[in-house]
Amino acid sequence: MSDVFEGYERQYCDLSANLSRKCNAASLLSDSVEKKEKISDIKSGLDECDVLIRKMDLEARSLQPSVKAMLLAKLREYKSDLNNLKRDFKRITSGNPSREELLESGLPDLHSVSADQRERMAMSVERLNQSGDRIKESRRTMLETEELGVSILEDLHQQRQTLLNSHNKLHGVDDAIDKSKKVLTSMSRRITKNKWIAGSVIAALILAIIIIISFKFSHH
Repeated sequence: MSDVFEGYERQYCDLSANLSRKCNAASLLSDSVEKKEKISDIKSGLDECDVLIRKMDLEARSLQPSVKAMLLAKLREYKSDLNNLKRDFKRITSGNPSREELLESGLPDLHSVSADQRERMAMSVERLNQSGDRIKESRRTMLETEELGVSILEDLHQQRQTLLNSHNKLHGVDDAIDKSKKVLTSMSRRITKNKWIAGSVIAALILAIIIIISFKFSHH
């Protein structure tokens, strides 16, 4: 649902209900300055209704097809409502026919017109209430979506921290492995070196023993 369309819709419903009351009041007045003022106010209100209808139509046609179809259906109701208001206005400005003339022409009398206006006003108020309920529901859904988004972000942050900690631990393990390799390499070198030293010492000892034995045999 479009917030812009709903804003125009609320304005139209308020204005339509107000115009219905003014038409009803003007129809009960005889030709007077007060009636002329009401007629002028009604004319301005009808022009404003036309503007709101055009704005709603443009907004509805700019939306996605599924939403647009629903809003255009509602817009047809508002156009029909506006046409009824214009007929009431035309009837008021063309003069007040008698009850007999109304019945002969097949048109409703003043009591019927008043009832129709009350019914239309009630429908307008009901549509306005429904729009308010939809706005509240949209806000509730938006808040729930926002809370869900925050919860997801917190979970992602925790997972990121876990991954960073794991990465740091793996990095530490790699460092320990590198150090261990260096120590083992150093120990291996020392062992090899010690082997050569030990071998050299053993060889020297063997050589010394041979020399001593040879020396003893040579003197006998």
